[in-house]
Amino acid sequence: MTTTTTAIIENKKKFSLARVLIEGRAFLALILIIVVFSLMSPNYLTFSNLLIMASHVAVYAILGLGMLLVVLNGGIDLSVGSTLGFSAVIAGFLMQGVPINIFGVILYPSVPVVVILSCGVGAAVGVVNGILISKFKVAPFVATLGMLYVVRGLALLMTNGLTINDLAGDEALGNTGFNWLGFNRVLNIPIGVIIMVLIAIVLGFLLGRTRFGRWLYASGGNERAAELSGVPVNGVKIWVYVISGICAAIAGLVLASTLTSASPTAGNTYELTAIAAVVIGGASLMGGRGNVRGTLLGAFVIGFLSDGLVIVGVSAYWQMVFIGAVIVVAVLLNSLQYGRRRRPAATGTKHALATDKTSEPVGTN
Repeated sequence: MTTTTTAIIENKKKFSLARVLIEGRAFLALILIIVVFSLMSPNYLTFSNLLIMASHVAVYAILGLGMLLVVLNGGIDLSVGSTLGFSAVIAGFLMQGVPINIFGVILYPSVPVVVILSCGVGAAVGVVNGILISKFKVAPFVATLGMLYVVRGLALLMTNGLTINDLAGDEALGNTGFNWLGFNRVLNIPIGVIIMVLIAIVLGFLLGRTRFGRWLYASGGNERAAELSGVPVNGVKIWVYVISGICAAIAGLVLASTLTSASPTAGNTYELTAIAAVVIGGASLMGGRGNVRGTLLGAFVIGFLSDGLVIVGVSAYWQMVFIGAVIVVAVLLNSLQYGRRRRPAATGTKHALATDKTSEPVGTN
């Protein structure tokens, strides 16, 4: 009897260790990457290089955080890379001046106006995606793939395929300060990193402390049960794509400011990087499972790995191989973690949302 009990306890311990290793894979992978590249290059772990790598990670992380909400809802957004490029082009176009032919004048919006309008463009793309998916029941993959081409085509049409350079502005025109997003620092921390942290805090609060967050997890876990429990699933679905579009626009502004130029091809394949950050961070592509902390770790894994491979002189072709292998392993581990688990039952979802049934929904159903 004692032997059997001991065996059961040991099995539980082994299971717990395996679970910890699987669930903490992003953190462990990041530590491994830092250790390996620190041994291979003395310049890798320097404070200045860490800040540079963190600024690179910021763009991936901002995109990934927006993608996280979509994935939690059980969807996918393939248009974020194109939205990033299009928003950057809009910002570049506005910084160069908007001609008003009727009055024969050229308007030069201030940088805050440029930022707001660019984010509005990202939100508009998200609204279109959300309506196509929620109202017209178009598959997320198809809807966002179509928007990928539409938005990228618009960016190319606006610029004739050319890059908009010199976005520093002119003091006489009152539109200087755009490069502040990419080059300035506060307490020696790049502005892009600060923006990434602020977005992570806001979305973390949204997911963990608000009714919208509970609705999002519930609709992603079991949409039909959530709908029967009074969750405005269509409104939630639209809002997650809007937030994803805004995050893509912010990432585009940070990237354009860093490069002081806006290219219509910026963000090409970044949608795959965003999805990879979410998957590496432990979110389930089936929806309903994932968190901000994991996505941030996933973005740092990709960013630190990419920069480390560059520092040690690995060719671009091998970089693609290594990053692709990391993504495949992450998906495999996700399958081990979530593959045998069933989605929450309707009854469980109803109980989880019992406290919200008497509340007025904030979305459109």
